[in-house]
Amino acid sequence: MTATATVTTFGPRTDATRAHEPATRSSASTRLRLTRRGRVVFGGLATVLVAGVLGVVAAIAAPGAIANGSQSTQEFPYIVAQSGDSLWSIASDLEPTADPRDVVAEIQRLNQMQASDLQAGDAIAVPLRFEGNDLTFPASEL
Repeated sequence: MTATATVTTFGPRTDATRAHEPATRSSASTRLRLTRRGRVVFGGLATVLVAGVLGVVAAIAAPGAIANGSQSTQEFPYIVAQSGDSLWSIASDLEPTADPRDVVAEIQRLNQMQASDLQAGDAIAVPLRFEGNDLTFPASEL
């Protein structure tokens, strides 16, 4: 018994020395080209990366809040609501030349009021600029 091996190749025949030569294409023609969508995605990723780095730097560089243990001794002047009083009438009495809407908004913010409803006997804190007004009295007299 004898065996024979036949090698069949497809395509043009080349010499062994030419098969190992580097390709003659220039590297410029195989350069990566991004589509418009790819550029947008790449730009977005770069923006997120820069924002993250800036956020970390800002968090590290920011000074922390320091509590000193002392409490504020500032007391606001108060008005006690009488029967028939409203925030509008109190605001008009406190500062007749100002727009009552601004004074009402200030009083609501200071007292953390959601509505403008008052009951007779309610103690209402007013801004410090009204301290010494004939209508107000200090918190110690409540």
